[in-house]
Amino acid sequence: MTSVTSLFAPVESDLDLMTQNLKGLVGARHPILSAAAEHLFGAGGKRVRPAIVLLLSKATLPGQEITAKHRRLAEITEMIHTASLVHDDVVDEASVRRGVPTVHSSFGNRIAVLAGDFLFAQASWYLANLDNLRVVKLLSQVIMDLAEGEIQQGLNRFDTSLSIDAYLDKSYFKTASLMANSAKAAGVLSDMSETVVEQLYNYGRHLGLAFQVVDDILDFTSSDDVLGKPACSDLKSGNLTAPVLYAMAEHPFLTTLIEREFSEADDFDQAIDLVHRSGGIGRSRDLAATHARQAAACLEYLPPSAAGQALQDLTSYVLRRIS
Repeated sequence: MTSVTSLFAPVESDLDLMTQNLKGLVGARHPILSAAAEHLFGAGGKRVRPAIVLLLSKATLPGQEITAKHRRLAEITEMIHTASLVHDDVVDEASVRRGVPTVHSSFGNRIAVLAGDFLFAQASWYLANLDNLRVVKLLSQVIMDLAEGEIQQGLNRFDTSLSIDAYLDKSYFKTASLMANSAKAAGVLSDMSETVVEQLYNYGRHLGLAFQVVDDILDFTSSDDVLGKPACSDLKSGNLTAPVLYAMAEHPFLTTLIEREFSEADDFDQAIDLVHRSGGIGRSRDLAATHARQAAACLEYLPPSAAGQALQDLTSYVLRRIS
């Protein structure tokens, strides 16, 4: 199976440079921040979001070097993503991510919250220095969306009336908004037409939703080691995802188990079993495939290039993770 890192071959050296820059940008002020930056940006993340920005830079400016503003946009995108993960881990009380201890479990909640705040602030400062008001608005919207998604998730814990549409809205806020708006911002920096800019936004939106649905499937089909965190952790915390929502429609008793918050012995194990015995995982796979196809269709406006092909291949890769 093709790895996601091999898909990023056209921008591999650019991603490595970005990672080194991020460690310097974040860690220069204080030894604790330096340690946190090394921890965050050396944790082996897939770097999908900044890779999309860099690939789109190449795809929309064929034959040209990636501009300094596109590079900075990629760095800002990764800063915002990482800041959101740091805060999510504090809220979720997660002890590991990507197989390594989370910032708050290594440095404490107070440092983790401040490190996340610092990353958001640093991202905002570099964003302002791009001197492009439209891009500032796009990425500022992302920061609001991330907070909105986390709030929605907190308010909807163990809410069995949650619809698939509401789940997708929350998934947009938490995952797809950053991909969509950073992709659109890359098009804006490349002076693309409004038609192309909107298609890039839709590419990021549909790809982000496909990634989130696939992650939610993997939560039920992968081991702790593969996930880098405990399996089925979303369900345990009352975060109802696509496989669960579809399974509830088939097995009303699953709704009962969730509504009593797995308070009785074996409730949680029974719930996982019901999800696996339902068509929920298969229907979720179909949902992810629909969004991946829609993402691929949005790239038709780009001229042929190795970077454009990598963006296209990414829409197939997301589904191969669950094949």
